[in-house]
Amino acid sequence: LHNQVRSFVGTLKQVGEGKWTRRSVEKALAAADRTACGPVAPPDGLYLLQVDYE
Repeated sequence: LHNQVRSFVGTLKQVGEGKWTRRSVEKALAAADRTACGPVAPPDGLYLLQVDYE
């Protein structure tokens, strides 16, 4: 789980900037390899507020 959220945010940033498509994200998730995802976002401003388990 180390840097998982930062990897997710970095990947979504690529989508928001128009550099990645939905298909790019699907392929990165299917690869199950961290090197396939977008860049790791910096930790500044990222806070874990709550975790819910069902």
